[in-house]
Amino acid sequence: MINDGGPAFPTDSEHQSGPHTWHSAGMTLRDYFAAKAMQALARSGNYFDATARQAYMIADAMLREREK
Repeated sequence: MINDGGPAFPTDSEHQSGPHTWHSAGMTLRDYFAAKAMQALARSGNYFDATARQAYMIADAMLREREK
């Protein structure tokens, strides 16, 4: 199982939109790290699939480093 780092922007409160109430755990920390890494990688001219793969490799490395 991949360590996703848990929620990046969790909320403890309920949100209401019209008659519906919903909860949001937010995106995972892994996804947030990958999105940030992808910003830099996209500037390098990589293809989309390679950029996405590299972004998650960086995110996984950041999560491993965070556990130390």
